[in-house]
Amino acid sequence: MSGFAWSNMFVSPEEDPRTEGGFTGERDTLVNYLRDQRLTLELKCADLDAEQLAARAVEPSKLSLLGLVRHMADVEQIWFRVRMAGFEAPPRYWTEANKDADFDGAVADPEVVKEAFASWRNEIAFAEDYVDSVDDLGHTGASGGALREVMIHMIEEYARHNGHADLLRERIDGRIGQ
Repeated sequence: MSGFAWSNMFVSPEEDPRTEGGFTGERDTLVNYLRDQRLTLELKCADLDAEQLAARAVEPSKLSLLGLVRHMADVEQIWFRVRMAGFEAPPRYWTEANKDADFDGAVADPEVVKEAFASWRNEIAFAEDYVDSVDDLGHTGASGGALREVMIHMIEEYARHNGHADLLRERIDGRIGQ
């Protein structure tokens, strides 16, 4: 029997930018598990062109990797920028009139892809700076939620959507897992 092959995986264990756990303390654990979940979505989208990123799952689903990136940009913005920091910032994609705009607008256009990833990374940077600026994970944000609960919610949100991303990526090019 031959050894396990990494050819259809995203990265070899030696090249994986994510951690294996072993964190010390609550803050370190939450920050790093959230970081790893964000990196997982990044890995699922790596090396794909605009058409592949915008490829839909199966009818009638509007789910795509690009849609997930756009969705997570809005989720990051809502939880950290709006609910925690108290800024007024309308979502980039989601609207009351079109609650699927993050997925509807995920079209195979390189400029749409570039903007989506820039927005997502900008919101992650804001969230990381916000978390770094708060000493107490029990800190209550503008909408009344505790920072630790928001971080746990975000880990859950990414984990759920990374499961979707696994299936989408496998359908696109057969790459699996991790």
